[in-house]
Amino acid sequence: MRLKKASILGAGSWGTAISMLLAEKADEVFLWGRDAKAIHEINHKRVNRRYLPREEVPKNVTATTDFADLSDSKILVMVTPSAATREVAASAAEAVSLEEDVPIVSATKGIEASSGKRMTEILAESFVGHPVAVLSGPNHAEEVARHMATASVIGCDDQAVADRLQAIFTLPFFRTYTSDDVVGIEYGGAVKNVFALAGGIADGLGLGDNAKAALVTRGLAELARLGLALGGQPETFQGLSGVGDLIVTCYSAHSRNNRVGQMIGKGHSLDEIGQSVPMVVEGIPNTKNLYELAQARGARTPIIDQVYAILYQDKSPEDALSELLKRDPRPESS
Repeated sequence: MRLKKASILGAGSWGTAISMLLAEKADEVFLWGRDAKAIHEINHKRVNRRYLPREEVPKNVTATTDFADLSDSKILVMVTPSAATREVAASAAEAVSLEEDVPIVSATKGIEASSGKRMTEILAESFVGHPVAVLSGPNHAEEVARHMATASVIGCDDQAVADRLQAIFTLPFFRTYTSDDVVGIEYGGAVKNVFALAGGIADGLGLGDNAKAALVTRGLAELARLGLALGGQPETFQGLSGVGDLIVTCYSAHSRNNRVGQMIGKGHSLDEIGQSVPMVVEGIPNTKNLYELAQARGARTPIIDQVYAILYQDKSPEDALSELLKRDPRPESS
C-alpha cells in the first residue's frame, strides 16, 4: 500500500526511525519537531545527529517546525514523550487539516501523569472523529533505522483500520500483526519500562544472570496481573507488546530505561543521571503513574512498588532487593 503523504509528530530517535520506515511507503514524509537546529540539520545534512547520528534520513523526508505542513497527510503518527502528548496533539489538531478517515497512530509508550490516561485516549480527545490506533512492540529505533528484522503489533478497535495500517507498516524487514486489545498493548508498553529500570538496577548491583532472569520472569507475571486489572486481555501480555517488549528493553544496549537503571544500581542520583542522559526516560514517570494505578485497583505489584520506593522515597537499591527476597513464600502461579 502506497501513500501520497505521511507525517510524524516527534523528531526523537523513534520518530525519526518511523519517518525512515514510512519513506519506503509514501511519496512524501513530514517529520515535525520543536528543535529548529535539529530540523535544519535533518533537511540539509540528512541526519538527526543527536538521536540517530549514523543513519541517513531519506530525501523524501522533510523536517518541519510548522504543524500546517502536515495537512493532507494520509496517516499521522504521534511519537512525542508522554508528558508532551496532550499539548502537542491539541496544537496539531487545530492547525492540521486532515480527511476524517485519516488514522492517528500512537507510538509513545507511556501514561499521562495528571489523568492516568493512555495515549490513544488523549489523541481521541484532540482528533475527534478520527480512527485512533497504537503501534508497539520490541522495536528499538536504532535497529529499525538500519532495516534490521523487527516485528510489531498494531492495536485498533476497528479491524478495517487495523488492516489498512498493517499494510502501511509492513515491509521486508518490518512485520506487523493486528490486535483489538488497545488497552493491553498500551499498558504493556508502559509497564515494561518500569521493569527495564529494575533490570538495569539488577545489572548495576552486579546480581548476575540468575537474578535478572528471575526478575524478568516475575516482572512478566506482574505486568499481566496489573494489565488484566486495568482491562487488558491475557494473550496480549504473552505477545509482542508484552513479553516481547519486556525482553528487548531489559536486555538491549539500546534501552535508555535499562541504562538509567544500571546507573541507579551503581549509586548515581536522578539529578546526576538527568545531566548525562539528555533523552526522555519514560520509565521514571511511568513508575509513579503505574504505582498509583495499581494502588487504586488493588493490584499486587511488588517490583513496581520497590522501583517506586527507590525513585520517589529514597530507598536504596540494596534495601529494595532485600525486601523483595524476604517476601512471604507463595505458589508461582499466584
